[in-house]
Amino acid sequence: MIRSEKKLEQLSRILEKKDNLLIAEAVRLLRDEPPFEGAIALLAEMYNRTEDQSVRKSVEEFMNDIKDQSACNEVITEINKPWKPQTLRMLVASCWQSGLDYSEFLNNLAVIFTQSDYLTAIECFTVIEESAEQIADEKLIELTKIIKEGSINETEDKKKLSVELIKVLSR
Repeated sequence: MIRSEKKLEQLSRILEKKDNLLIAEAVRLLRDEPPFEGAIALLAEMYNRTEDQSVRKSVEEFMNDIKDQSACNEVITEINKPWKPQTLRMLVASCWQSGLDYSEFLNNLAVIFTQSDYLTAIECFTVIEESAEQIADEKLIELTKIIKEGSINETEDKKKLSVELIKVLSR
């Protein structure tokens, strides 16, 4: 990702406006540019505070279309923040929908799996499952331990999901 204070300031000014059509269009235009540092954080914040569906949809589309592997660090940084459940779910879903490799962040995603609601856990499950074939056995054991320890106080549905994820990790 490139570092551009000018682009970040421009995006920030647009996102501060109350014109949802302008915001949605600005986010759509971002999809045609190389991603720049800080944009994901600004977009996650916008998504978290808006109820406008066109803005949310444009942010989701942007996040799902990221193809720059270096953006993964910023996405994970945002996932680890205390967002509303819907925002967290969107960020995690973007991990698998973008097609980027998040295998080095599976511990983070396993923790989010155990701490989040059922729908977000399903998104984490998908990301972890997609990477399970490529990771070392030691990492699989580590992930299984995180899931087992985190599933102690879960709802019945989430416990079942944890059991299924452990089966995937057991290959």
